[in-house]
Amino acid sequence: MEGVMQKEVLIIIPAYNEEHNIEQVLKNLESPDIAEFADILVMNDASLDNTNWIAKAHKHAVVTHVFNLGYGSALQLGYKYAIRYHYKYVIQMDADGQHDVCNVKNIYKTLKTKYDGEYPDIVLGSRYLEDSSPFEVSFLKELAYKMFRSIIKLITKRTIKDPTSGLQGLSWRAVLDYSKYGNFDDRYPDANMLTSMILKGYNVVEIPAVMHTRSYGMSMHSGLIKPIGYMFHMMLSIVGVVLRQKKHQTPQKISSEKNQKGQVK
Repeated sequence: MEGVMQKEVLIIIPAYNEEHNIEQVLKNLESPDIAEFADILVMNDASLDNTNWIAKAHKHAVVTHVFNLGYGSALQLGYKYAIRYHYKYVIQMDADGQHDVCNVKNIYKTLKTKYDGEYPDIVLGSRYLEDSSPFEVSFLKELAYKMFRSIIKLITKRTIKDPTSGLQGLSWRAVLDYSKYGNFDDRYPDANMLTSMILKGYNVVEIPAVMHTRSYGMSMHSGLIKPIGYMFHMMLSIVGVVLRQKKHQTPQKISSEKNQKGQVK
């Protein structure tokens, strides 16, 4: 990338067998108002169709896994790429066309706006805010979303309306955190990662988003068995996040309490 003027944003698109969807997504992202500040990286997770060749034909950066490693692993390798090439922000979106590209500029603007005196570390594109576009989900998915909202509220005291949104903008320091070994779920980085980042003190902001239903192909949470497995995995992962956070905070807390007692005396 020597000799090329560095853009501030890297758009990461994890893709697995998305030949029917990804070309239109890429065409929409190539509009001048987005291309002026963002590069595109397609994380091809060992697709068996033409996803790889379509992305390469559009002359964007493409990383292709030899074996299917999963959604979380694809994202984390994208974060490592962003750190390696010194991008200031990352915006991640799906390859299936559900995330309207109009969200990209809104997320970018939000990342550069202070909230309560701080810039956001994570900007969530939400389906469930007042100004979000209408989006229908199944009863089981809605039940899961409500459960995760309640769990995050209980643990962090924060209300997150859309805890499973894959449409996110990340600051450099959030990307750096996620890129480190053991800091990111290699399968389902959703409510568990938000819980972790809020507990670590990162600034999470939620904004309305425009989303569409998938036109072609199947979601990674389709069927009956996969959603059940996802739910169990997420619950165990959140428990792990809380236990790790308590373990890391305990020495600091004890030290702080000792200092306070010493000052009182």
